[in-house]
Order: sequence, then C-alpha cells, then structure tokens
Amino acid sequence: MLLPETPESLSKAAAMLRSGQLVAFATETVYGLGADAGNGTAVAGIYAAKGRPSFNPLIAHFADTDSAFSAVQADARAHVLAKAFWPGPLTLVLQRAPDCAISTLASAGLPTQAVRVPRVSDGFRAVLRQFPGGIVAPSANPSGHLSPTTAQHVHSGLGEAVGLIVDGGPCSAGLESAVVDLSTPAPRLLRHGALAQSVIEAVLQEPLTIDVDPAVKASPGQMTQHYAPRTPLRLHAAGATANQAALVFHDPTGFEQACALEILSPGQSDVEAAANLFSALHRLDAAGARSIVVGDMNAEGLGAAINDRLTRAAAGRED
Repeated sequence: MLLPETPESLSKAAAMLRSGQLVAFATETVYGLGADAGNGTAVAGIYAAKGRPSFNPLIAHFADTDSAFSAVQADARAHVLAKAFWPGPLTLVLQRAPDCAISTLASAGLPTQAVRVPRVSDGFRAVLRQFPGGIVAPSANPSGHLSPTTAQHVHSGLGEAVGLIVDGGPCSAGLESAVVDLSTPAPRLLRHGALAQSVIEAVLQEPLTIDVDPAVKASPGQMTQHYAPRTPLRLHAAGATANQAALVFHDPTGFEQACALEILSPGQSDVEAAANLFSALHRLDAAGARSIVVGDMNAEGLGAAINDRLTRAAAGRED
C-alpha cells in the first residue's frame, strides 16, 4: 500500500508498526524500511523482506538525542557529534546499554548498537516518539541492490513485502548516513555517507580510522558487494558503445553513443551528485543495456562516499 504522507497515513503507519508490520518512510538520506525495534519478530521481518544477511546489523532511528542515547552507552564524543549533526545523516555505533530495549537481532549478536536521529517530517517525528525503543530501518530495498530515494523505488523493489509505504517525496541527500564507531577508544569510520569524513573529524577534533570492510560487520553498508544494480557495472570507463548505459560525474565526452546517459552533476557539485546517484542508477538499470559503464568520479568530500558505493556495486558484477 502506497499512500501520501497525511495525518491519516501517519496514524495508520504508527498502528501498523505497533502491530509488528513493516512501514517504509522517507528520511533525508534514503527511504527506510521500518519496524518496531523492540519487537524481535518484526525485526526478523525486515531481514526476510530484504533478503538481508543476518550478520548485517540494523540502525535504530529515534525522535531525539535523549531517546537514542537511552539505548546505548554514550560518551563525551558521542554527545559532541550528536549536538553538531543530529537530526542528520550521521549514525553512531556505541555499546548497548544494559537495559537496551532494542532487539538483539538488530545488533546481529554484537554488543554494540547503531543509532541515529534522522531528519524527517514533523509528522513522522511524532510517529518516532511513539516508540521509545526506536524504529530500526535499513534502506527499503532488496538487500544488496540500489537504495531507494523515492516511494516508487520502494514499491518497485519490495512490493507487497511492505505493509505501507508513506510517500514523503524524494530524499534530499540521496546517500545513506555516515557511520562512526565510538565503541572503542579510537573512533572508526565504518561507512562513508552523506556527511563528509573531514567534516566529522573537524567536530570530533581527532582523525577517524578508516575501517569500511572489517571481518566483523558492525554496521550496514560494509558488505563488499552492495548497492548493486542487476545490470553488470564497470568502473573507470573512458567511453561507451551503443549497447551500454553510462554514468558520468559532469563531463559526457566519450559517452555520447550510450543508449542511456546520466550526468550526476553538470555543475560539478559533490552534494548534487550524491543526491542523484541512486536515482540515476535506477534509471540506467531499467534501460535494458548490456552493461553500465562509469566514468571517473571526483574523489574529494562526498566523492569518497560515491566511489565507495560504486566500487561495491561493481564488485563481482563487471561484464
């Protein structure tokens, strides 16, 4: 069921979440597939709906900082980052509180829990407040496939597996949240995201260790092959043929013959490119091309997150 965001649809969303059903909703990053974090059966339903590996943990979303930190053991660093970036596209991984109400399934058996306060509409924030234990919500797409930035993407990818999709319009950031692990003395960046590493480090006043693909997965987005379209994808291309679709950062030179062409940012803006990335890949994946070729991307700022997503999308998928 896909409904526009209204007081009636939000009331229905809250009731469905309380009954253990799944509800997809818009955040500033991508659409999330939500379940009551304290309901283990509902959390299991997310894994089933997405076909998600059981060792890939889930992020719990909260209405405010106090609620988020009631579930984990937040230190001074966590409070500094939360004050600077919440609500916003930053997830913090911290040790679970002794009385943490979040299902252990959401932590994938780890002693840590990923939490964040997303930027959502006032209406959906009111829904979040009805769940003191939070709402766990990975991206609302089949596991390993393109993340959804519109309600229609969710409907196309998951269909009847979602009880309700609340259409809050297109997402503004277009990339998932950055994930920072504060469960150890040295802070680690576990996932590049819609908040640049340099910006986080400036507030934290210490460097982040880059650990985006460890043996133990402490956060979403750490699978080597992830965010993958169904069409084979090849990076670092210099041009395209007529049976290929193409994705470029800003300059289409050499790619004019492609059967479908997406330019992420004619104005060379990393922010614009990040916001357009998944929608562009969705369109290219639907073009019926033999493969998708990708030109070189900017590597600075949010470009690091874009390259991270594309590298994972291409892993084992090149034609």
